[in-house]
Amino acid sequence: MSPKNFRKILIATMLASAAAASIALSNLRTEVVQRAEPLAVPLVDVLEVYPMTTRFTVRSQGSVTPVIETILSAEVSGTIVEMSPAFAAGGLFAPGDVLIRIDPTDYRAAVNQAEALVHQRSIEFEGIGKLKEKGYRAESDLAASAAALAAAEADLLRSRRNLERTEIRLPYQGLVRSKSADLGQFVAPGTPLGVVFATDSAEVRLPLTDQDLALLELPGPADSNRDGEIPVRLTAIQRGRPQSWDAVIVRQEGVIDERSRVTYAVARIDDPYALASQGPALPVGSFVQASISGREVSGLGQVPLGAVHDADRVLWLNEDQQLAVNRVNIVAENAEFAYIDLAEIPYRRVVLTPLSAPSDGMALRIEPDAGAHHVAANAGDAP
Repeated sequence: MSPKNFRKILIATMLASAAAASIALSNLRTEVVQRAEPLAVPLVDVLEVYPMTTRFTVRSQGSVTPVIETILSAEVSGTIVEMSPAFAAGGLFAPGDVLIRIDPTDYRAAVNQAEALVHQRSIEFEGIGKLKEKGYRAESDLAASAAALAAAEADLLRSRRNLERTEIRLPYQGLVRSKSADLGQFVAPGTPLGVVFATDSAEVRLPLTDQDLALLELPGPADSNRDGEIPVRLTAIQRGRPQSWDAVIVRQEGVIDERSRVTYAVARIDDPYALASQGPALPVGSFVQASISGREVSGLGQVPLGAVHDADRVLWLNEDQQLAVNRVNIVAENAEFAYIDLAEIPYRRVVLTPLSAPSDGMALRIEPDAGAHHVAANAGDAP
């Protein structure tokens, strides 16, 4: 056999062997069946929430201020010749007490002079009246005499009033905040003498947010005489010990602060210095915490604050064991709980377990024998 034919036979044999091997390997290949791995259904803890009725307590704070505060100033000029020992910072005075006396000598002399002039004008008026009846004086003479008498009487009234103004006194019981004048000082009309305030009652301005106002029934501008009062409990630390006082809301100022966007309610406390009652004093200027009794609200659900996402969203478990993400109306909240309106929420099971990517319709599961936590539907004060 020639070498050329041998090469052809060798090549043909190699090709046939390769084809046979390929067919054999193809028959031995195992078909790979791709199967989808089942997704894991998250296991969650839930809380069953039912409508409840609760009375809220609104928290606020403020400083104690006097209801009546008077800036004293001189109405007449003169030298201060007498000053009450009570007219000093912190001094207590009674209604009608003379706090300051300005030298009355000139003003008493002016009263005497005015009284003498009135007496003279009265005699002249009577004499002209008798002469007129006899026809010796004209009607105009009588009118001029009457005018002179009236002017003299007005001058007497003014002189007596100036004499009264030499004594600085007030119609209420009060406390001296500060004094600006002293014994022997010459004062003119308008000279500041001091600042005093009444002690029968005091007020506290309490800032309230719009959410706070929704929980209260505050009196409006036209409701100042309405029946019923909103009680307030004031607390403060005095000498290292907690103290408390009862007060009531008497009005709201009716104006929203443009910078803080709050509305101020005013609480009033009677006898803050405990002058006519037993108990601790509440000095003007004290900083107090206030607990205001709010109104009862029904149809609310109490959920842990951690169950609220993005400020107003709650995750619910529906009847089909699927996730439902709902925006809720938060009526009130504190450090632990949020109180939400359940009126338009068809679900009652809140998902407490954090989920990485929650979405509507996500399948969830709970332990079959674990059940769910419950929030009882009883009434009570919300903190």
